[in-house]
Amino acid sequence: MFLGANVTPPVIHPTTNYVNHTFSKTVVPHIHPVHTTTVNHHMFEHKHYCPHTSSCCEEVCNQHVNCCNPCAPGGMPAPNVLPGYGMGGAGFGPGGPGFGAGPYMGPRP
Repeated sequence: MFLGANVTPPVIHPTTNYVNHTFSKTVVPHIHPVHTTTVNHHMFEHKHYCPHTSSCCEEVCNQHVNCCNPCAPGGMPAPNVLPGYGMGGAGFGPGGPGFGAGPYMGPRP
């Protein structure tokens, strides 16, 4: 037995707008008078000298990581991470200072 097709309400989409452009041409004459001026230039050459000095500084970061049982009361925090291990930045692994895993980071045996 065939009961007929199900019909949903219509889906009405936004109106599509088209724009027609028309063009016309109008000629406008332009007159450009010309005058020549001669400019004589004289250069002053200023020579700047910059003696260079340099200096060096050190930046150190510390990171405290609590590796204790979170359910246990109290406990001692993990020792400081040594400079150069677990630090981010140039030559110290990914990220900025104080970020990135070093050789002493991760699960303990």
